[in-house]
Parts: sequence; structure tokens; C-alpha cells
Amino acid sequence: MALTQVSSNKCAGGFQKVFEHESTELKCKMKFAVYLPPKAETGKCPVMYWLSGLTCTEQNFITKAGSQLPAAEHGIIIVAPDTSPRGCNIEGEDESWDFGTGAGFYVDATEEPWKNNYRMYSYVTEELPKLINANFPTDPDRMSISGHSMGGHGALICALKNPGKYKAVSAFAPICNPVQCPWGQKAFSGYLGSDKSTWEVYDATVLAASYSGPQLDILIDQGRDDQFLSASQLLPDNLIAVCSEKKIPVIFRLQPGFDHSYFFIYSFMSDHIKHHAKFLNA
Repeated sequence: MALTQVSSNKCAGGFQKVFEHESTELKCKMKFAVYLPPKAETGKCPVMYWLSGLTCTEQNFITKAGSQLPAAEHGIIIVAPDTSPRGCNIEGEDESWDFGTGAGFYVDATEEPWKNNYRMYSYVTEELPKLINANFPTDPDRMSISGHSMGGHGALICALKNPGKYKAVSAFAPICNPVQCPWGQKAFSGYLGSDKSTWEVYDATVLAASYSGPQLDILIDQGRDDQFLSASQLLPDNLIAVCSEKKIPVIFRLQPGFDHSYFFIYSFMSDHIKHHAKFLNA
């Protein structure tokens, strides 16, 4: 599949690039960002996938998260896709910030008019890794996943639904139990329909309860002053309870004074990349 380079900037000894391609899953042009550390010039590197939150594009993470220095230090390629299909001209896709454009929720939609394009789960877990492995100096056996908010939900479900595929997973302020929160209920009813049993395959708390596979070490950071935590959109306690019952190792850090923004992500990004490096470079 042909890639078109949109931009390339030298950064932290490597290169921060953005590419565009025609997606077969999403049936539209998609952009993704890729950071190539200095090590990528001489050898194969592991890949960390980053999934962004509501309203984001591939740009937010690469300009605000401060990921490039630690990625360079640990020799990790970071791939950051967009958060939804773009320009599909579906009626209603631009009506609200938390559904449609910029809000793909990392599911494969089954409902009209979304089901032909809104296939972010398959895009992130299948199409994009194949594309990355075919075009960049990656070690296909060493990949991990992380994300923020809606993207933290995405990272957790990708890891829990595919035992052994990702060597590590982490999240910032993830939507942990979408079937129980307003954001998740709105998105899932739109993309997946009214039968709530079909929602559960995209809910980290439900998936953790039935997880069986190689040990998955999860790192979650959550700002204590996050307005979406107090609005019961994120529900981390539900996930933590299930993980402790199932003996899934979770480091959960409630960070005093921090909100839901990229200022919070920036503050702990290097910890997360270190967590991924421990498993990717083992």
C-alpha cells in the first residue's frame, strides 16, 4: 500500500514524520504519525502504538506529549494514527464532538450508516501494523499499545482482546467501563446498536473479567482533578476491582492536582515509555 509523506522533522536525534495512505478498512485517506528513533537507522526497533482521545488527530500527541526524547533513548518507534475516518460525508458525522468525526471509539461499527467506514478496531489492530511493518524497520514481534481517554479505552481493549499480541499496555485517564458511562453509551448505541451484549466485547472492564492469556502488565495514570473522573465518564475503580480479582497486574497511580489535558500526559510520558521499554526490550 503506497504511503505519501506529508511532513518530516528532525527531532531528538531521529525523525518525526507524518504519512497519508488510502485505508482499505476505513475506505478513505488516513494520516498517521511515526517517530523513528536514531536506532532505526541501523537496526530494527519495537513499535509502540499510541491511540488519542476525542476530537484529536495524529497531531496532538506528536506536538504536545513529549514522547520523542524517551522514545529516542529507548529505541522505540511510536506510531500515532488519527481517531476516526475522515471525509466520508456520512450524515451526522460532524454534529457532535463525542460521536462521528474524531470519535471512532476504536470499534468496528455494525450499524448503518457507520459500518462501512467506522472500523477503527480493525484498522488499528490489523491494517496499520501490516502497513508499518512493511514500510519501516520494525520488529513485528515486539509491539505495545498506549493511549489517552477514548484512546486509553482503545489501548486496553486491543491488548485484552488479543492476548500475547502486545507486550505491554498503558493508559492515561482511560474510559475503563464504557458500557456504564454516558460517552460509551452514546457511541456504542450509535455504532453497535441497541443490543447491549454486543457492546461488551469493546469494554475493558468486561474483557478483563474473562481474560486468559500471557501476563499483561498494565500501567494507568489518572489525574485526581480530572473533570471527567468526577463526572463518572472514566470509572477506573471498576476496572481495578476486576483486575485485582483476576490477578491481572495493574499499577494505578492517582496523580494529585492533574487534569485530563496533555499537560498531564506530558508530565508522565517518560514513565510510560520506560514501562513499555521494559517489556519491548526484554
